[in-house]
Amino acid sequence: MPKESSKLNRWSMARSIRSGRPLRWSAFRKKVGASPSSSSLSSSNVDEIPPSISDDFEDSGELAAGKAIYMVSDGTGWTAEHSVSAALGQFEYCLHNRRRPVNTHLFSGVQDMDRLMEIIKQAGTEGALLLYTLADPLAAKAVEQACKIWGVPSTDILRPTTEAIASHFGVAPSGIPRGAPGRKSPITEEFLRRNEAVAFTIKQDDGARPQNLNRAQIVLVGVSRTGKTPLSIYLAQKGYKVANVPMVIGSELPKTLFEIDQEKVFGLTINPAVLQSIRNARTKSLKLESEMRNNYSEMDHVRKELEYANRIFMQNPEWPVIDITGRAIEETAAIVVRMYHDRKQKCALPCISKQY
Repeated sequence: MPKESSKLNRWSMARSIRSGRPLRWSAFRKKVGASPSSSSLSSSNVDEIPPSISDDFEDSGELAAGKAIYMVSDGTGWTAEHSVSAALGQFEYCLHNRRRPVNTHLFSGVQDMDRLMEIIKQAGTEGALLLYTLADPLAAKAVEQACKIWGVPSTDILRPTTEAIASHFGVAPSGIPRGAPGRKSPITEEFLRRNEAVAFTIKQDDGARPQNLNRAQIVLVGVSRTGKTPLSIYLAQKGYKVANVPMVIGSELPKTLFEIDQEKVFGLTINPAVLQSIRNARTKSLKLESEMRNNYSEMDHVRKELEYANRIFMQNPEWPVIDITGRAIEETAAIVVRMYHDRKQKCALPCISKQY
């Protein structure tokens, strides 16, 4: 058997420190033949550890098996899926490099009790956590009891919130799942508004139809690959009509951009190194010619484009400039929506910097 590398052992130890896992000092002492305080585990050694280490170099026997999460809903499963996704975001530090891999399974539209029992048994066999959103309180109670019988860890996502609202209103919930025959048709005013917003936003993508900018509720401006399109579509799905306009050196911005209500306009910027990385990946995926690749993703060109954008932002102080570096689309969208409504309602903004 090949001898274990002392550097590899130090990597494992440092990863444990960074992730917050308790260190098994006895195991490390056996591996390195020294105590934790010895020079072999000194801070100078830890400093040598690279910031990014391949997943192939996991502690021997430390790699956890995939954990399963079952999501069960009597409706679309949207609530369960997004709640779990948001919660898993709190565990990125141990999910990122697959030390704690997780497998999620969504079971939507489950309204048959036999089907519910089958899923619970399957969860028990797999050792899964079962999370459920069931509008019918009797079905939820049956799932709770069945999970206790079969030893399946479970949580009702919906009940605490439903009970809190029921207590606040002083009335009981209907217990009818969304989309059931007794509920209102899904074709509501909100549904139609969102559809209209998505259709409008798609047509206004990447500077198309500048004559329609006055019809947009939100206008995003920024250089290429600052996330204008995905952010626009995300906001459109929330019901906002969004247009986005690219900023390109040598190309004038449309005159209509400066003629519309300037409180609609939001600038997007990003760290140059991150932008270059995104553009490099983009050029490789599109297999662009080397000359075009150099013009698009070289650091000098990236900096020039961002400087050009910043000059325009400075000339238009009414435009809030949002730095999207390290932000998820949801986070950037939340900032845009908050500022959009604050401006619409003429709310006084707190004393915050120009860039968000």
